[in-house]
Amino acid sequence: MRIGPYTLPNRLILAPMAGVTDRPFRQLCRRLGAGLAVSEMITAIPSLYGSDKCRWRSDHQGEPGPIVVQIAGADPEQLAEAARYNVERGAQIIDINMGCPAKKVCNRMAGSALLNDEDLVARILGAVVAAVPVPVTLKTRTGPSPERRNALTIARIAEDAGVAALTLHGRTRADAFRGEAEYDTIAAVKQAVRIPVIANGDIDSPLKARQVLEHTGADAVMIGRAAQGNPWIFREIQHFLEHGRTLPAPDVTETRAVMLEHLATLHQFYGEHMGVRVARKHIGWYLQNKPGGGDARARLVRVESAAEQLALVARYFDELQARAAA
Repeated sequence: MRIGPYTLPNRLILAPMAGVTDRPFRQLCRRLGAGLAVSEMITAIPSLYGSDKCRWRSDHQGEPGPIVVQIAGADPEQLAEAARYNVERGAQIIDINMGCPAKKVCNRMAGSALLNDEDLVARILGAVVAAVPVPVTLKTRTGPSPERRNALTIARIAEDAGVAALTLHGRTRADAFRGEAEYDTIAAVKQAVRIPVIANGDIDSPLKARQVLEHTGADAVMIGRAAQGNPWIFREIQHFLEHGRTLPAPDVTETRAVMLEHLATLHQFYGEHMGVRVARKHIGWYLQNKPGGGDARARLVRVESAAEQLALVARYFDELQARAAA
């Protein structure tokens, strides 16, 4: 799998997720097997560049390359300037968001709302590709609605504009995250264009990853929600693709160590006050479906200090190990 001059180590990519794929989580997923990790969506509005949110989302210190920054907006010139701004700060690949179905994004005619205006899509892609010397990629959906799936047209526009790779989520904007992703459209797009195509949507297990790759012929798969609380999914999929066997899930000792390290990194990255709060959602995902996980989460969401948060998590796993050994 290649994107421009970059050869990825495998076919597994961490999806950009606002409020989730910050630098600590990207680094963790890369370490556990993701071949590439895309940043959280960064606005193209210049007046917001100095905000804490934008500063955190633009932080790639110590992150393995290639560094992929996703930008969002609806104005071609503004997006071109945002691409230049991020390349100057270390971005090695620029990804354009035309897939987000969130109302607050679409109400600004950004994200997947752009799929309604194919001419604007062409102008945006042309402007961004011309603005920067690095590969530009596009993340999109199958169309505005099930009645108007225009992914083939968008894919051809992207290829003609010089886009280096295309990620396609198997839902329309109207679908949001409801129902099941469909992959026939992704397969049709893969047949229609020469640029790499990455399949996205509902890929939540090693078997599903292999099925989607085989069905679509895609060059890679992108994993989003299934990685929340389960960064090990990347090594599990890679092992299954290579050997055809399921890798055992991480044991309690490894889960404890990885989770505590992740939380401590969040505290350091955001500072204690914000770090504790950001960590709460990750704690919920890690403990989901674990014995006593609901009760532990209920206690942990009330914690205000980093030290107490880490101590309670450690205690939960120590008690889990003690029960297993009894």
